[in-house]
Amino acid sequence: MLLRDVTVDDVNAYVRMRCDPVMMADLGGPLPREGIADKVRRDAEEAAADRSWIKMIVPDPDRPEAVAGSLALWSHDPGDGPLSEIGWMVLPEFQGRGLGKRAVRTLIDRAWEADRWGDIHAFPATGNGPSNGICRSLGFRLVGELDMPFADRVLRSNHWTITPPGR
Repeated sequence: MLLRDVTVDDVNAYVRMRCDPVMMADLGGPLPREGIADKVRRDAEEAAADRSWIKMIVPDPDRPEAVAGSLALWSHDPGDGPLSEIGWMVLPEFQGRGLGKRAVRTLIDRAWEADRWGDIHAFPATGNGPSNGICRSLGFRLVGELDMPFADRVLRSNHWTITPPGR
């Protein structure tokens, strides 16, 4: 598995993840196709500037154009102070293979090795068993449930957090 920065060439993967009713079932339903190319462009700029870590999950490093999903680690202020958040999506044909868990573990390890991002938070929908399972299995601590804004929607989410070793 390889994690590579998102590029403007990843529009089709974003469409498959964000505009599909099955992929977006726990995230309030599919997003419109319009605006996806602009979102990919903005994400590619964020990644290139190292303001956010926005990665594509590549199962076969010899085929970097074939992606299984994406994950991102970024800092933002949801209203009560800045925090670092991680989120991920894995396409249906790659689910159940452990790629999401390996990708999340790899990115968290990189963050801690770089002494960047501090405590990392995740907010999977309360009904998203696989994503909540990833958090649980990687040692995140469940803080509780909350309503979390996402793409002009409000989702009922679990709030998980993980602290770098030694803190």
